[in-house]
Amino acid sequence: MDFSALEFAISALNIMLDPARLMVLAAGVLVGLTIGVIPGLGGIVGIALLIPFTFEMDPYSAFAFLIGIGAVTTTSDTVPAVLFGVPGTTGSAATILDGHPLAKRGQAGRAFGAAYTASLLGGLAGAVLLAVSIPVLRPVILYLGSPELLAICVFGMSMVAVLSGKAPLRGMVAGGIGLMVAMVGSDPQTGTMRWTFDTLYLWDGVPLVPITLGLFALPELADLAIRRQSIGRQARVDTRSGQLQGIRDSLKHWWLILRCSWIGAALGAVPGMGAAVIDWLAYGHALKTEKDTERFGEGDIRGVIASESSNNAKEGGALVPTLAFGVPGSASMAILLGAFTMHGLVPGPRMLTENLEITYSIVWSLALANVLGAGLCLTFSNQLARVATIRMGLLLPVVLAIIFLGAFQGSRQWGDLHVLLGFGVFGWVMKHQGWPRPPLILGVVLGDIVERYLFISVNRYDWAWLSRPLVILFFTLALLGLLRPLLRNLRAAVGRGAGFQLRPRFSTSALFTLSILAVLLGFILVTSQWNFEARIVPLAVGYTAMVCAILSVINEVFLRPATGAALEPAAKAEGNGKGETLRLDRQTALKRVVEFFAWCGGYLLLARVTGMLPSILVFVVLGVRFWGRESLFRALGLGLG
Repeated sequence: MDFSALEFAISALNIMLDPARLMVLAAGVLVGLTIGVIPGLGGIVGIALLIPFTFEMDPYSAFAFLIGIGAVTTTSDTVPAVLFGVPGTTGSAATILDGHPLAKRGQAGRAFGAAYTASLLGGLAGAVLLAVSIPVLRPVILYLGSPELLAICVFGMSMVAVLSGKAPLRGMVAGGIGLMVAMVGSDPQTGTMRWTFDTLYLWDGVPLVPITLGLFALPELADLAIRRQSIGRQARVDTRSGQLQGIRDSLKHWWLILRCSWIGAALGAVPGMGAAVIDWLAYGHALKTEKDTERFGEGDIRGVIASESSNNAKEGGALVPTLAFGVPGSASMAILLGAFTMHGLVPGPRMLTENLEITYSIVWSLALANVLGAGLCLTFSNQLARVATIRMGLLLPVVLAIIFLGAFQGSRQWGDLHVLLGFGVFGWVMKHQGWPRPPLILGVVLGDIVERYLFISVNRYDWAWLSRPLVILFFTLALLGLLRPLLRNLRAAVGRGAGFQLRPRFSTSALFTLSILAVLLGFILVTSQWNFEARIVPLAVGYTAMVCAILSVINEVFLRPATGAALEPAAKAEGNGKGETLRLDRQTALKRVVEFFAWCGGYLLLARVTGMLPSILVFVVLGVRFWGRESLFRALGLGLG
């Protein structure tokens, strides 16, 4: 037994039991619970939104806050799933099958009691998996050098194919764009200014925070602005009666919770597996292994228990590859990698050696957050349910103001807000054209690390590092990870009678891909004029992304299966593609999204004239008054608040 690891674990627990840090953790849990109730936001947006507010915290408090947010969004997302039949996040989709019918029969409290208890036990199972993995991985990680770490990073980048759902080509292009964005600024080896366009703001690179907020937060808020409605119309709901019965149900089916928790934790450790898959696998496991399953899908409490225990357990599993190897286990973990960088921490060997105390503090934060989250949900479920009924006209201006402040915290330059708005528009178009966004942010996070390890490997070992056994293994796994989805989709397309058509067919998705191809070509032309040392990595990334973009264009324009399903589907690469919010007529939806981004642009202009804080007051008051159609008194109250 590794007694040194046990000492670090005990020391980390003492650190986390500090009252100030417990308050920070509780604040993160409250934010996470609130965000989980609002469909379309979820842990990714929550972590991205509040990373900037951890800059002044020590690492223990910062990660307690962020883990608190991410760990419990899958606890409170049960509220809209059960009450309104709308999943708060993709991880609660399977909960609807039995949770919503129970609510219709007046047993919402029972469903909540079972769900919160299963979430608590599942989250603790994930924390146990993470804690057990650390002493096992420590001796392994000590034998890894720069070449092996580079190979692991490349393997992590190959996971873009998995993070991209059914759009692996687009995922590779998005990952390439992310790597190129990470290389903007002064080249660390030669001092060459790469893609700065003579702009002083870009000399130190593009800050991660406004990119993340733009890609993930603004598109979701834009979709809320398009819908212009809260998900539930009930002003008063009773979610308390029957909770004790639900708790008893969970304790009765403890063996089912244990099985589904370990399914969620184990699959969560597989990079890119995703919550949208895990809860369905656990639900299917319960359906096949439990007795008397005729009422599954009609209000069987076991269906709620299976889904909720697995989706909370996955967070602990996803942290295993994230902390040990710097390979994100999920999209939210890719954003969390950025938080490590901002606090001067490098995910990988150092997290299991020099920073082991911080690693164990994350384990304790995960466990404590699940206990606190389940307790708060059981106590305040009525209040959380009312969050889902808040009018969007009140919610949007306030959340947008927080995003503007958060983005400005990146480097406290006006360029941060321009990056926020630019990536916000780009992220919304990506989402509604079926382009996955997680690979792009993963490329931004891993870009500097990949380039640094490559420079060290080549300088120290010349090209002999390519023959090292672990390097060959991880490069082979990366190649298989990239080729497998492409070959699978190609076989599926050929099996359906796919073939080339002479008459090209240009969709909006194909035109978007062509525009990205043109931008990539322009960047490559600029890159070709640099010194050899400065251009070798950017050119390799640029050419790879361009080839993938060309293949994607050929697929969309010329390759059409007889059944109408293309080799690479044009939508729903992230599971919430362009069909979700454009159920309105296209003209109305586009008008509303233009209006949304015009409001954001107007704020930028106002902030330039009056400064950040006065402009936020004016923005919130005007937004609530004219956008939300609320009274002037309420608008002033929110603005001053």
